[in-house]
Amino acid sequence: MRFYCLALLAALPVAAHAAEPITGQWVTKEGKAIVTIAPCGGGVLCGKVSKALKPFTEGNGLDIRNPDPALRTRPIVGLTILSSFKDTGRDWRGRIYNPEEGRDYRSILRRLPDGSLEVKGCWGIFCQTQNWKAAR
Repeated sequence: MRFYCLALLAALPVAAHAAEPITGQWVTKEGKAIVTIAPCGGGVLCGKVSKALKPFTEGNGLDIRNPDPALRTRPIVGLTILSSFKDTGRDWRGRIYNPEEGRDYRSILRRLPDGSLEVKGCWGIFCQTQNWKAAR
């Protein structure tokens, strides 16, 4: 009887779960910029710096810390900092670029119950988390 019940449960279809949507405009933790997250092709999401809310004093708004010298003159506004984010069912996973450090990190994004966006950047086992608020 127990085997029959387990076989019956295994035959039931499993509902696919999707992570909470994260598209839209988000204000970064420090309130420096607005990042717009939208589909960017191939079923993935990307995020671009769409507006500076505070002046970029160092580097005059350019990506001066980029490890590639040829990219150091590109403006931060318009820069893709979130790339290749895929829905894992619980969260979104991809890469985040931090122009203040000129480094790229593994990243996890998750919509919190209060409507904010949890942004986690990880290097190896070490992660740093911040919450971004929805832009109004």
